[in-house]
Amino acid sequence: MIIAFLATADGRFRFGETVVTCQLGRAGVIAASDKREGDLATPIGTWPIRRVFYRADRLKQPKTGLECVALTPEDGWCDDPADPMYNQRVTLPYSASHETLWRDDHAYDLICELGYNDDPVMPGRGSAIFLHLKHDDGRPTAGCVALSRDDMLAALALMQPGAELVVSR
Repeated sequence: MIIAFLATADGRFRFGETVVTCQLGRAGVIAASDKREGDLATPIGTWPIRRVFYRADRLKQPKTGLECVALTPEDGWCDDPADPMYNQRVTLPYSASHETLWRDDHAYDLICELGYNDDPVMPGRGSAIFLHLKHDDGRPTAGCVALSRDDMLAALALMQPGAELVVSR
C-alpha cells in the first residue's frame, strides 16, 4: 500500500515506482517556517492528504480510499489572515478575501485538501495549499502542487486514509 507521495523542487512527483511531472509554486519551494500568505511558494514538509473535492458536473467521483466531496458553486476557501475562517472552507458569498473553488478553468476539477497550516491554523502562514490539476496553460501554481488529470487520477486510486504528500528540495 502506498502511503507517501513525493513532490520535489525540480518538478517531479513520485508515487510507488511511477515518476511524473508536477507544477509547483511560481517562487519554488520554501521552508514551511518561512511560508507567508501570497508568497507564491510551495511549503516543504510532510502534509496529510485530508480529503478530495471534485467537480461532479465535469467528472465522475474519483476512485480513491479518501473521503470525496462534490463541489458546488458556493464553495470557497478563506485566504484572509485576519478572518476567523482563515485557511478553511467557506460558503459563498463570503465577505472576507477568499478563493472560489468552482472555477471556469479546470485546475480545481480535482483538489486534494492538504493538512498544511490547519492544526492549528496560524494566520498569515499560508492558505489553500492543495494538490490540484495543472493549469491548462502550463503556468506554475500560487504555492500548490499540480498534476495532469491522468496522473492525479492514478495517484488518487492509490490513496488511502493516512496518505501524505511530502514536498522536498
